[in-house]
Amino acid sequence: MASQDWQVCDRILELRSKWLTLISEQWQTDQGQRLEYWRVEKADSVIVLPLLNQQLILASPMYRPGVHTQTLDFPGGRLAEGQSPKDAAMVILQRELGIDAHDLRSITPVNHQGWAINSSFSNQYLYGVVAELHPQTQLDPEYVGATYDVSRAGLQSLLDVLLCLQCRAIHLEWSLYQPI
Repeated sequence: MASQDWQVCDRILELRSKWLTLISEQWQTDQGQRLEYWRVEKADSVIVLPLLNQQLILASPMYRPGVHTQTLDFPGGRLAEGQSPKDAAMVILQRELGIDAHDLRSITPVNHQGWAINSSFSNQYLYGVVAELHPQTQLDPEYVGATYDVSRAGLQSLLDVLLCLQCRAIHLEWSLYQPI
């Protein structure tokens, strides 16, 4: 027997900021039970896998307050309202790696539909793209945190240092289809 959608009974709190909206609501389940749920509304995420001469490029380490440490990550950011993942990727690459549009050979989606990041807690979806750079592209070392060969050993070494679950998901999905 298919369950019915739950119904919102009451909105207890709505707190808005530039980055997210925090919402507390009381819901009635299909069984008639009332539950208090907290959720977050955020803009969707885009993770970019920059590829230069069979090397994946990670941005310089950045301090992450949520885990109280610096982490190595792929370039990433939020998707502005009405913006495509491809357009967001170009902005992200410029900001995090100093890469201009003329340095790009192609931008290819890893996933054509966004993946729900945490469907019970958030409305946020994750998109991944691969940005293949022209072979002669010169990267500013100040922007580059690390590079990893696109080989079985290189991709495994990369997994050993990636803490970001979103980065890991896009990396794993992309690497499944690499002829290595």
